[in-house]
Amino acid sequence: MPQYWLMKSEPDVYGWDDLVAEGEGTWDGVKNAQASNNMKAMKKGDQIFFYHSRQGLDVVGIMEVSEEHSPDVTTDPERWVVVKVKPVRKLAKPVSLKAIKQNPELADLAILRQSRLSVAPVTEKEWLAILAMAGE
Repeated sequence: MPQYWLMKSEPDVYGWDDLVAEGEGTWDGVKNAQASNNMKAMKKGDQIFFYHSRQGLDVVGIMEVSEEHSPDVTTDPERWVVVKVKPVRKLAKPVSLKAIKQNPELADLAILRQSRLSVAPVTEKEWLAILAMAGE
């Protein structure tokens, strides 16, 4: 059974459209121990919400882990890791951070408790709530 995650990226640095254009992307440059540990826990086929941070502030699409973690050669490969991801689909409508904060079912969502965490787990209940908010 797949696990669920949320990964943040600034759309002007690497956005949903960039991932779609590439077909498969390498999620690199994560230099936070908790986020890195979350990436190490990811398995091929896990589902991930793509969240646009800083600009937009919304969940825009779903991607999946296409390759499990390996050393991040763009930083310190002894310490940090990358995962490869593929786009699955764009959400029917984006789900804003404001709407997420207003949904009581999402009160314990990791990104609300730790707003700077760029790679976070999502429970199945939270996953389904966000999909419903997206009209899916």
